[in-house]
Amino acid sequence: MAHPSPDHRPGRSPSGTHFPTGWFTRRRRPATARSVLAGEAAAEAARKSTQEAPAADEALDETPREPEFPVVGDTSAAAFFDLDNTVMQGAALFHFGRGLYKRHFFHKRDLARFAWQQIYFRLAGSENPEHMADVRNSALSIVQGHRVAELMSMGEEIYDEYMAERVWPGTRALAQAHLDAGQKVWLVTAAPVETATIIARRLGLTGALGTVAESVGGVYTGKLVGEPLHGPAKAEAVRALAAAEGLDLSHCAAYSDSANDIPMLSLVGHPYAINPDSRLLKHAREHGWRLRDYRTGRKAVRVGIPAAAVVGALAGGAAAAVALQRRRR
Repeated sequence: MAHPSPDHRPGRSPSGTHFPTGWFTRRRRPATARSVLAGEAAAEAARKSTQEAPAADEALDETPREPEFPVVGDTSAAAFFDLDNTVMQGAALFHFGRGLYKRHFFHKRDLARFAWQQIYFRLAGSENPEHMADVRNSALSIVQGHRVAELMSMGEEIYDEYMAERVWPGTRALAQAHLDAGQKVWLVTAAPVETATIIARRLGLTGALGTVAESVGGVYTGKLVGEPLHGPAKAEAVRALAAAEGLDLSHCAAYSDSANDIPMLSLVGHPYAINPDSRLLKHAREHGWRLRDYRTGRKAVRVGIPAAAVVGALAGGAAAAVALQRRRR
């Protein structure tokens, strides 16, 4: 009986090396055919792995990914920014009051009176309604009789001197993102509406909501239209503006550093705590709000409002007041 030569036995290469017999099939394919088969299999495996990779990555990433925001082209949305320590370092009223005192807008005796009231407020640690009314009335007595145009002109100069270099670049970038998405951006502040409007215009924003002081014939009467735009009043202003502009508040964003603005922040679908105080930080964490802090080094000391700045809180709002009075007539 004839035996196959060693060179043709199954499982042995011409060099005598042994391989598992399962590597051979009944019909031997040329090397080129096997290469094609291997290549096709590798390509299919590669396609399958790339399709499954995102799901695997997401499973490993425990941090939830924030959706793209702001949404480009969503004109039913807008952004509302508090001013002090949110857009600008320190208080706008402080800088405005500084500029007014430098221009001899009020006297040292007025400064002394406001200083005492400010010290009382700091020691008391609470906003006593009667005391706050005394502060407001004293400040109104100072601006009473001054022309609106005079303070507007001073406001332009004061912005250049004290405010322009104090804008937080990070917050400015957030505002610009909304503008780039085709949305309106408003400042919302207790500062005079004229001062706030100057700042908004210089930053390229849409406009501003601020405290409105009454004037007749371009002269301050010493009265406010309503109350200072503070706390819950800000939320009411945003709600009113949203209704007038046809905005969907669930699509809107609001930004602030202060727990006093929780009513405004709670009104929108996208609240942000910017450079937050301790109360707002606690509230934001409890409610899953987004946080941004642009302060460096140690926690920034919040800038109080010196007595000189109280005047600034009441030295605005004339244009809005005049328009309101005309509509009532």
